[in-house]
Amino acid sequence: MSEPAHHTSHGDHGGHRSHRDHGHHEHGHQAGHPSKASWRTAASATLHCLTGCAIGEVLGLVIGTALGWSTAPTIVLAVALAFFFGYLLTLLPLRRAGVDWGTAIRLALAADTVSIIVMEIIDNGVMLAIPGAMDAGLATPLFWGALALALLVAFLVTTPVNKWIIGRGRGHAVVHAYHH
Repeated sequence: MSEPAHHTSHGDHGGHRSHRDHGHHEHGHQAGHPSKASWRTAASATLHCLTGCAIGEVLGLVIGTALGWSTAPTIVLAVALAFFFGYLLTLLPLRRAGVDWGTAIRLALAADTVSIIVMEIIDNGVMLAIPGAMDAGLATPLFWGALALALLVAFLVTTPVNKWIIGRGRGHAVVHAYHH
């Protein structure tokens, strides 16, 4: 929408108010409001999610294998820990930024849930699809190669999902204002 003609002669900025006067975030969007999300932002959010998921996945697989568990309970533990660490990596910076626990938990759930779900479905699906990967054992190249491939595929599939979500003012867009 254009400004009325009589506003264009006021001062150096032609009568247009700055983004700050309109209450917009410096990057031109606020959480909950659609914006154009860059691939870089989406990749960064996905890498953040992947880090938490990878920590949880590896820890869960190590624990399940060390305890001699079968595939199903090992995957359940790995997924639970992936969610825990995925949320934790969002919670800690929010708490450091002074956000109270209740708000930080709500923001982390809003920011990460869809991303973690997609990532877990993809990476566990790839692990299950590679013959012998889940039974290979932690000391084998097959296990670690399959896990690396699974996490790479999960990253590649989840990045466009995160781009779409962030572009709609959801996902990591809701916590972006708290990052310094």
